[in-house]
Amino acid sequence: QVHLVESGGGLVQPGGSLRLSCAASGSIFFFSAYAMGWYRQAPGKQRELVAHITSGGRTNYTDSVKGRFTISRDNAKKMVYLQMNSLKSEDTAVYSCRATAGMVYWGKGTLVTVSS
Repeated sequence: QVHLVESGGGLVQPGGSLRLSCAASGSIFFFSAYAMGWYRQAPGKQRELVAHITSGGRTNYTDSVKGRFTISRDNAKKMVYLQMNSLKSEDTAVYSCRATAGMVYWGKGTLVTVSS
């Protein structure tokens, strides 16, 4: 069983920054082989992909966060990060990470609230 635990969410003012972390543990012996993604779900909306990083380190982002968010990974620590800058109220959502390598695993998410 693979466990993903997100952290780093909270309340931030518009224009502020947050760094989300996703820690992998359990039966995930080759973390570097997993593609990792950050997803978010805002109230009343469908879950959407925010950022993705392949096992080889290639990244892609949804258009609304390009230039503001950066996804990165530390395979030795089995961690994935999402640096979020210039946050907007529309970034308010529960952010979850997903690990994929044949099987798919999800974390429970961390709430990000952008409000003044």
